[in-house]
Amino acid sequence: MAKETLLRCTMCGREKKEVKILIAGLNGHICETCITQAHNLIKEENAGTQKQQLQQALTLLKPAAIKEKLDEYVIGQDDAKKVLSVAVYNHFKRINHVAKGNAEDIDIDKSNVILVGETGTGKTLLARTIAKLLNVPFCIADATIFTEAGYVGEDVESVITRLLQASDYDVAAAERGIVFIDEIDKISRKGDNPSITRDLKEGTQHAFLKLLEGTVANVPPQGGRKHPDAKMIQVNTKNILFICGGAFDGIDKKIANRLNTQAVGYSASVKEAEIDKDNLLQYINPQDLKSYGLIPELIGRLPVLTYLKPLDRQALRNILTDPKNALIKQYIHLFKMDGCKLQFDEEVYNLIIDKAVEFKLGARGLRGICEAIMLDIMFDIPSDEKGTKQFTVTLDYAMEKLKHAKLNQLLVA
Repeated sequence: MAKETLLRCTMCGREKKEVKILIAGLNGHICETCITQAHNLIKEENAGTQKQQLQQALTLLKPAAIKEKLDEYVIGQDDAKKVLSVAVYNHFKRINHVAKGNAEDIDIDKSNVILVGETGTGKTLLARTIAKLLNVPFCIADATIFTEAGYVGEDVESVITRLLQASDYDVAAAERGIVFIDEIDKISRKGDNPSITRDLKEGTQHAFLKLLEGTVANVPPQGGRKHPDAKMIQVNTKNILFICGGAFDGIDKKIANRLNTQAVGYSASVKEAEIDKDNLLQYINPQDLKSYGLIPELIGRLPVLTYLKPLDRQALRNILTDPKNALIKQYIHLFKMDGCKLQFDEEVYNLIIDKAVEFKLGARGLRGICEAIMLDIMFDIPSDEKGTKQFTVTLDYAMEKLKHAKLNQLLVA
């Protein structure tokens, strides 16, 4: 026993009777207090190293370079790409500025983005491509599945769980990620006149406010509803860039009504003769979003507003064949992997575009149409014992396959 009282922590010198735990090593002992201090030091050191690694991992390009990269994957939409490039550059420049310890008296606010455009015009593709270029975690969420706390559905904070999953539960990386919230127009209230009773959709908009502005969200690692006994992960959303997208079907009528009103009198900002009635989305402003049913508080947290033009036939033709990830290039590469050279007659492209215009699904409808045409040949070629070296998709072949294809197959979004 006397020998035991002489045991002491090699680091701090405390005797065994002064500490709760004294762990023995090969040449000494260490107490729980020194272990805790060492753990905290290692944690701080790792946090600093992690910040440096994140700084190096982030590929921050200038706005012109971001747009140039976007041009390789997204056809047209120059206005949207320019606005998005500037917004993203300023956002991550702000993060880097603070991370380097340059925070001054001027606190730069976050500039979340809202994209307005018909389905299939490239809203999701733009957001996904931006995240890929910058090498940051990215996730997509549908606004229609979320509700405010207390209602059936998912809490809005569960979108952060998805971002955590996309970053392999690296909180520091997730806090610099990008979240794309689709179908934001589907949670619009029925009118822009606030009533005494708040509807469920308006409640969902209110639930998004703190998340968009910046808050420390306590999220369950597996998603779903929170439980009092569940383990939570804290994520600060201050530096997460939120990009919201929606078709806002019928908003062009609200824009037209506003422009017609402004075009009367000396204070008109847009003359009636100068209005391009074929592309009214270019005149969209926050007032139109409010008229559609978004609450002013939500609009204020999405200060960067831009639009995507409807895709015409030429744009659809370019999307089909020109980008790096063009559908036709994907099919050619898939067949090449099986040792077969795939070709398409020019008339087939026109047929695909005709069907896409007919179903009014924009670029998103192109894949469903292509799949309907290519299904049988993609089934047969891998098992072909003769080893077909070349196959040409002709107009007759494509028309025959589409004639027997199920309608819902063509409408795959």
